[in-house]
Amino acid sequence: MFSHVVLGVNDLERSKKFYDAVLGALDIKPGMHHHNGVVNRYFYRTPTGTFGITEPLNGEPATHGNGSTIGFAVQSASQGDAWHAAGVANGGVTCENPPGFREGPTGKIYLAYLRDPDGNKLCALHRPPKA
Repeated sequence: MFSHVVLGVNDLERSKKFYDAVLGALDIKPGMHHHNGVVNRYFYRTPTGTFGITEPLNGEPATHGNGSTIGFAVQSASQGDAWHAAGVANGGVTCENPPGFREGPTGKIYLAYLRDPDGNKLCALHRPPKA
């Protein structure tokens, strides 16, 4: 459904360190630098989409979206735990409930929530196969 997600950040190198760690836990290579002639950016590319971080084009400070969440698919609860631990170790802050399985209207799911160094809310989600 999505081709890409790009977040504005206030400290590009601090955010790159954070995202290299959390996305590295998902086997995604470190961000690739790109300068579009105005601002610096990093892009993380996979066969299913692109995630990017950028200095805001308008020169104003980046802010997080209240009520917004960006979800990353993980292959297992252990990969989600590694994602969460990498985030906390690299400037992220845990939020919501602790990582783990929850029962929802569509069945059992694993969720882990973080806020990145700029306050953006992130989630790792795993849907185990139905028994």
